[in-house]
Amino acid sequence: MAKTLELLDTLLSFDTVSSRPNKQLISWVQELLLEAGATVNLISNEDGTKANLFASIGPANTPGFMLSGHTDVVPIEGQDWTVPAFKMTQRDGKVYGRGSADMKGFIACALNAALKASRMQLTTPLHLALSYDEEIGCVGVRSLIDMLEHAPVKPLMCMVGEPTELFVATGHKGKTACHVKCNGRAGHSALAPKALNAIHLATDMIDKIRQMQLALAQTGHQDKAYEVPYTTLHVSNIRGGVALNIVPDSCTFDMEIRNLAEDDPEALLDALKVEACKLTDIARRQAAEAEIAFDLFNAYPGLNTDLDAAVVSFVQSLTGKHTPTKVAFGTEAGLFAQQLHIPCVVCGPGSMDQGHKPDEFIEATQLQQCDDMLDKLLVHLEQGLIDNITDNTPID
Repeated sequence: MAKTLELLDTLLSFDTVSSRPNKQLISWVQELLLEAGATVNLISNEDGTKANLFASIGPANTPGFMLSGHTDVVPIEGQDWTVPAFKMTQRDGKVYGRGSADMKGFIACALNAALKASRMQLTTPLHLALSYDEEIGCVGVRSLIDMLEHAPVKPLMCMVGEPTELFVATGHKGKTACHVKCNGRAGHSALAPKALNAIHLATDMIDKIRQMQLALAQTGHQDKAYEVPYTTLHVSNIRGGVALNIVPDSCTFDMEIRNLAEDDPEALLDALKVEACKLTDIARRQAAEAEIAFDLFNAYPGLNTDLDAAVVSFVQSLTGKHTPTKVAFGTEAGLFAQQLHIPCVVCGPGSMDQGHKPDEFIEATQLQQCDDMLDKLLVHLEQGLIDNITDNTPID
């Protein structure tokens, strides 16, 4: 584990909050892997400040096993840290630093595995995919997915190393996020009934969203594998009004849908738009300019890997943990599965209970267990056993 800690020390030193560049970290990883003999591709953003990385070790033009992680982290502003956020601190069996759990701990283990793989004769390749801007809605990875979509071969399987305490997660919900803008008519508050209050229109729309949420909770699809077993709708960031004596003519709010695999978010959004039309039809009797408009600004699919899929039993054989789970948070696994048809699971060291918090940490024992898991993976890749795995083949 010493090498993993050394790598993690360097990874944590890069301030890769999503609003800042990750290129320095990616360039360091690129140099590290090139020196080890890996084939490395970078996919940069338009201004060159950020990049995805895709690397392979082993026989060329052969599908392998992909380890995937995001390099960006959430901000530390407004949090009360007692240790340096962008420097590794070890204490009482814990490793502190922003991103230690989510998810540079896994990336350190994956890089260590890649360095070990470079000294082996792999029959099946090891692929490493590192992305940017995951924390703001799985945005950056999409250019990497576009690259893989046109690659001559695609990975056989993928493990996204988000923190699950090394339990194998087969699912997470999808997410759809919208700005909702409500237009009314301004006026003097003394004559409020002659105007159209956009905040009132927005609250009427929000009530429709709450009614849909209640219906989904009471009579909608249920998946007990999730802590919240139904599709959820959530409203935040409401903005409107200028002064107390002015009837506001504009109000906006943000909303999201986090859907089970059984629920279609587009259908739910369409149903909300129908309700919006009913509200505006009434409002236009008072103000012809009344409107409620939905602006979709982010969406990614959920993950719902079949429990009988080979990737599930294979990764469980590596971890020794045979109780599958599902995670509340979104990941890039849904995109890999939907757009590239790569069988995916989510499995990584640490717990999201520590993620996004001040004094974020990962247990050192979790890093050791992840190293052990990836050592077992490398044995399979060296012996070529993964090539013989099918959905009907049990894994011992």
